[in-house]
Amino acid sequence: MTGAARIAGFAAGVVAVAGAAAAVGLAVGPIERGHDAAPGHGGGGHTATVMDAHGAPPGLAVAQDGLTLLPAVRTAAAGTPTEYAFRVLGEDGRAIRNFDIEHDRAMHLIVVRRDLTGFQHLHPRMDADGTWRTPLALDAAGTYRVFADFSHEGRSTTLGVDLGVPGRTGHDALPAPAATSTAGAYTLRRQGPAVQRGSESELAFQVIRDGARVDDLQPYLGARGHLVALREGDLAFLHVHPLDEATSGSRVRFRVEWPSPGRYRLFLQVRHDGRIVTTPFTVEVRS
Repeated sequence: MTGAARIAGFAAGVVAVAGAAAAVGLAVGPIERGHDAAPGHGGGGHTATVMDAHGAPPGLAVAQDGLTLLPAVRTAAAGTPTEYAFRVLGEDGRAIRNFDIEHDRAMHLIVVRRDLTGFQHLHPRMDADGTWRTPLALDAAGTYRVFADFSHEGRSTTLGVDLGVPGRTGHDALPAPAATSTAGAYTLRRQGPAVQRGSESELAFQVIRDGARVDDLQPYLGARGHLVALREGDLAFLHVHPLDEATSGSRVRFRVEWPSPGRYRLFLQVRHDGRIVTTPFTVEVRS
């Protein structure tokens, strides 16, 4: 098939809101997914732009600053592995193909249901024509938010679009703030107060495995940890990385700029023994 025919085929698929072609996504390694546990006691990083040029947090719009997120499909079947394909279009309507490497990848795709369950962090591969593809499996029906997080010409951008999964669905209540979250043999303990105050705060987490502190965390995406924070309700997106100069041993620390008071769901990821450990936390922010 010629390149022109492939582009025409993709465009027709978008108009018809139909499937994506086969491809292979980037496998990072086994993933431990976690859950909150009962409450306990417990300047050199990267922080994404808190507000865009229009004064809104990232991830709320499908188009921003001349860039548009165009998915090939807008629905998927629950429990059935599928391909998720999309493009990022420029002002001329053509697919962008020159992306910057940010946090070891040219594209980060975050997928989460609108009740802040079912979190996935994927790294698609780009075809020569600018189409990004990744395998995607969604276990439950509902409406999911898909965030494309990338950098183009030195500007970090997060665009978001909904993906519907038909079927009978409920809505899980957001868990209350808790000091610890577990994933398999791992426990991650958040240090500091459960309620954060002000527009900026520092979050610290300690990694424990089988009761012992983990002092040999491996780099993940160019850092010792990765944190995504989403605001309850509209799913405003925060993307933060550790304070490298303040991170040592079993602790990972982040500086977070909160766009507003409210409750946020945090998804913390660290790497140990070749395994990506993902644990969620709920944080309340007050003015």
